[in-house]
Amino acid sequence: MTSLFLQSTSPLGGILPMVLMLGVIVVFMVLPQRKKAKQQNTFLEGLSKGDQVVTASGILGTIDKLDGAIVTLNIGNKTYIRCTKNAISKELTDAIYAKGTAE
Repeated sequence: MTSLFLQSTSPLGGILPMVLMLGVIVVFMVLPQRKKAKQQNTFLEGLSKGDQVVTASGILGTIDKLDGAIVTLNIGNKTYIRCTKNAISKELTDAIYAKGTAE
């Protein structure tokens, strides 16, 4: 019974794997998400009248008016909808309207 008490482990033996797991989570999950959010914000700041965009719900349109956080999109023959600027998706816009090949 005394031999069990003599076998002690280093306090770093239990902490080191936890620190390594935290580091992996930060590198593979948090940092790419921050980069993606920064690209989305840069995209939203660069929007202007006449840009063709796609909303997060898949609606395609051309920006007719920018009023702060509200965007008015022309989605057809004199058909307009209003949405928030944050509803415009960079990923979907790039997928539909590849740079340089906008219709």
